[in-house]
Amino acid sequence: MRLHVVNPNTTAAMTAKIAAAARSVALPDTLIDAGQPAMGPVSIEGFYDEAFAVPGMLGCIREADRNGADAHIIACFDDTGLDAARAAAKAPVIGIGEAGFHMASLVAARFAVVTTLGVSIVPIEHNLRKYGLAERCARVRAAEVPVLALEERNADALGKISAEITAAIRDDRAEAIVLGCAGMADLATELAGAHGLPVVDGVAAAVTLAESLVRLGLKTSRLGPYAPPRAKSYSGLFSQFQP
Repeated sequence: MRLHVVNPNTTAAMTAKIAAAARSVALPDTLIDAGQPAMGPVSIEGFYDEAFAVPGMLGCIREADRNGADAHIIACFDDTGLDAARAAAKAPVIGIGEAGFHMASLVAARFAVVTTLGVSIVPIEHNLRKYGLAERCARVRAAEVPVLALEERNADALGKISAEITAAIRDDRAEAIVLGCAGMADLATELAGAHGLPVVDGVAAAVTLAESLVRLGLKTSRLGPYAPPRAKSYSGLFSQFQP
């Protein structure tokens, strides 16, 4: 099968890290196509960045649909543009945030999320309520590490993330941790070993769930809000996105 993994920001180094994480857990017969848009923010940190990331990301998904993708994965923990992508794409679409939450809920009664910056806490909490998993999440914590700082093997950034995990276990009674950024994908195994509990990387979770959807032949329901957009004209820069 062919899985399309889209990094909604424009940083190629992060896309390469995400692609490596995806390939490390994919089944032998799964081909991972990873990419990022040419337009949009270099990182997504909060609601403002999300808004500017969506058009370019939808363009990537549209192109991958044409090239025969069996499923799409949005590799931003805020699940940037997930609802719009599900309405637009022919193939099923999974966000790494939703995938990570669900995977953690299968191995722990209570999990915590450790994300990058405080500005991302409310968007993640909003998604937890939307997905019906807020009661399973003990707390969303921020390590106050900028997204692009994760591109380097930065001991200070790793230390801050690890400290938040320690606090989540001690203060929030968390039994599992969900890493709240695609840029943390390469840290899950190390942090799980250091802290002695399940640490979920949303990229890996999304790949395994996407493979399951494809193998089961399940696609996005077209009854309701994910019905295809009605034909209409889009103007200016957005004319390329008209249904």
